[in-house]
Amino acid sequence: MQWIIGFIITFVIVLAYISLYNGLVEALSWVREAWIQVEVQLEKRNDLVPKLIETIKDYTKQEHETFTQVIQLRNKLQQFPVENQLEKMHVSNQLSESIKTVFALSESYSNLKNNEKFKELQEELATTENKLAYSRQLYNSSVTSYNIKLQALPSNLIAKLHGFKEIELLETPPEDRIIPKISF
Repeated sequence: MQWIIGFIITFVIVLAYISLYNGLVEALSWVREAWIQVEVQLEKRNDLVPKLIETIKDYTKQEHETFTQVIQLRNKLQQFPVENQLEKMHVSNQLSESIKTVFALSESYSNLKNNEKFKELQEELATTENKLAYSRQLYNSSVTSYNIKLQALPSNLIAKLHGFKEIELLETPPEDRIIPKISF
């Protein structure tokens, strides 16, 4: 009788161990999948940038410095290794700001504002930026869920035993947290 009780207890412990380990693996897989979604949106935006610059450069020849900066940031973003997520997002944020500058410059050129191709690219970039923001949010939610499993008992014991590491969240840059002042 005692061996049956011992077997049942051992079986329950092994099942719990497997379940906790699989939960950690699953959470980490969701984090990786969420990062891939961020990468997809970054790549889509990177593909749109040269089209945008090509469309507007004839209209705005004196804005060469701004366009050069946008292209340099785009190229820099494509050179980051996959595992360098935080630095990649920092450069991505800089590129987003540069694209906003390009759109602001376009307001000075009425011919450009009426250009259908420019309007389409502007709309597509805005949509991509929104999808990128959503992808970042999904990534951060997945990372938070994973990190909670790393800290909560008893899964934290399994995580330490198997070398699972905490993952950093993608943070909003300080300049994006500033509330713009509007005066009438």
